[in-house]
Amino acid sequence: MDTMIKLQEPIRDASVLSVGKRILLGMQHTFTMFGATVLVPLITGLDVSLSLFMAGVCTIISHLITKKRVPVFLGSSFAFIAPVLAVVEIVANNGGTDGLAYARGGMFVAGSMYLIVAGLIYIFGVEKIVNFFPPIVTGPIILVIGLKLAPTAIDMASGNWLLALVAVAVVIAVSVAGKGFLQVVPVLIGLLAGYGVAILTGNVDFTPIADAAWIGIPKFQLAKFDLQSIMMIAPIAVATIVEHIGDMIAIGATVDDDFLKDPGLHRTMAADGGMTMLSTMFGGGAHTTYSENTGVLALTKVWDPVIMRIAAVFAIILGGVPKLAAVIRTIPTSIVGGISIILFGMIASIGVRTLVENQVDFTKSRNLIIAATILVLGLGGAAFPVNIGSVSFTIEGMALAAIIGIVSNKVFPE
Repeated sequence: MDTMIKLQEPIRDASVLSVGKRILLGMQHTFTMFGATVLVPLITGLDVSLSLFMAGVCTIISHLITKKRVPVFLGSSFAFIAPVLAVVEIVANNGGTDGLAYARGGMFVAGSMYLIVAGLIYIFGVEKIVNFFPPIVTGPIILVIGLKLAPTAIDMASGNWLLALVAVAVVIAVSVAGKGFLQVVPVLIGLLAGYGVAILTGNVDFTPIADAAWIGIPKFQLAKFDLQSIMMIAPIAVATIVEHIGDMIAIGATVDDDFLKDPGLHRTMAADGGMTMLSTMFGGGAHTTYSENTGVLALTKVWDPVIMRIAAVFAIILGGVPKLAAVIRTIPTSIVGGISIILFGMIASIGVRTLVENQVDFTKSRNLIIAATILVLGLGGAAFPVNIGSVSFTIEGMALAAIIGIVSNKVFPE
């Protein structure tokens, strides 16, 4: 059975694959999330090893909360970078050295806001939420999720286009011409091929590997709380909660399932927020579902959530074995960027598929206007500042596009 399986068909139960193949698939997802998950702590000053450890732990716990049904990986959220840096600077200017602890306190409160929204969804029903997300709204939102990440992929790849193109070419070749199990590990093979070329061309610095220890205990640190930090960071949850809904719709569209109803948006929302609270309380950063891994789901068609849990175990191991984490850090960013070009493009393509499969009629001006508004606001860098007393925050990107799209869909008559 293992050798005869038709891999072009979606695999919802990974037990049809051998243990070794499941481990390779998990490693593939670990490689995919690694760059972004470590980039956030590198920018903000959070501990890299602890961030990896908490990403793995929180991913596993979130799967338990969502009845082990949703194939997601929780990694470091980019949405909180700017306010975290602002809090750290303010604390430093006042002579303090624990700005990150107070920033984590703000992110902890942001996570608690997810739980409040999850409770409201549970009480009033997900149907009232789903009605705000018809295909004319969800299709363009998924498009924005993929295309908004496109500049990041290009920026990463532009560091060395030779390595990026090698990775892209190998991923495409394996996906199109690969036979058997090769078809479900194109990302892993692309990474290895690009890494091999990088070594041969002298683009790999092995110093971090030599300097890293074999065993390292993550540096757990408790969060601290003050009103100013909370007011600067917590309101970001307004945007990330909308992003979470968009992500759940995108993942559901990718694997042909409706996670808003089962296990329920209240569960996925509670898992996302609860894991942000757990991570930030003990030294990690805020978490979000990773679009990079959604791209891998679309590319490989291996949809069993157990593969994500295997990836989470590898993240935990990397958090406790600095030597292994250092090996992955030596992979040139351009290789990851090249592969991301395909992964992010796959997400955008799912947005197009959503519109086509639901036969959205673009001869109607109403549909054209809604889609155009979502795309331009989401991709054009629009930002809407909100000032309520001493609370100030900005709604931008996909969150702003989703809000305007939802309102437009309700205001414009059919």
